[in-house]
Amino acid sequence: MISEKFLMGRGRHELSSEEKQVLEDGIESVRQVPARKQIVRAGDLIDTSTLLLEGFVCRYMDDREGQRQLVAVHVPGDFVDLHAFPMKRLDHDIATLGPVKIACFEHRTLQSITERYPHLTQKLWFSTLLDAAMHREWIFRLGRLGAEGRIAHLFCELNARLEMVGMAADGRYMLPMTQPDLAEASGLTGVHVNRVLRALREKNLLTFKAGEVNILDHKALAAVAEFEPQYLYGYRGD
Repeated sequence: MISEKFLMGRGRHELSSEEKQVLEDGIESVRQVPARKQIVRAGDLIDTSTLLLEGFVCRYMDDREGQRQLVAVHVPGDFVDLHAFPMKRLDHDIATLGPVKIACFEHRTLQSITERYPHLTQKLWFSTLLDAAMHREWIFRLGRLGAEGRIAHLFCELNARLEMVGMAADGRYMLPMTQPDLAEASGLTGVHVNRVLRALREKNLLTFKAGEVNILDHKALAAVAEFEPQYLYGYRGD
């Protein structure tokens, strides 16, 4: 069921059968979107929000010279642009990293849900608050960590989030991000990211090859990253 994706990604308390059915019935359409395609353009009027079912998407902003900064990465189970429900427009762009499958909810449907189902509304609110917690952690990562710490933190966070939706095990997961993507998510140059990945590999902490992440020493990598998963609210990893 599509509603289970939302439960796995964001819910700490199970929804009732009725609430699950409400989510299923509220889906306006399910779309497949190819890799490297824009889903939402900053400033456009939006009347739908999307639940990510499969694949990875990113939020990003461009500077005046067209240089991109990733400000978030979303995994299956995330309500990607739920912020647009009350705001109607986003101040950033959203694009796919690899091929994705999304479920679309019209805002008028979300309005009806929030008026009739307070517990389900709480789950949607929790989703946006968790996004805010991750944004704060990304600010810390970019502002206070060195190059190795930034990259290590990103891999640790994604491992934790993907474990929560059954897409990572024993520190291994697939990730359709390139070295330029990692650079744009970490405020580094592509050359610097290459050096960091080599250093982490030589220290037997992590490998990243052909889209596969393999964390070799989770405890040591988390130490480099100063990674504490409490901000993910629900992660049960060590």
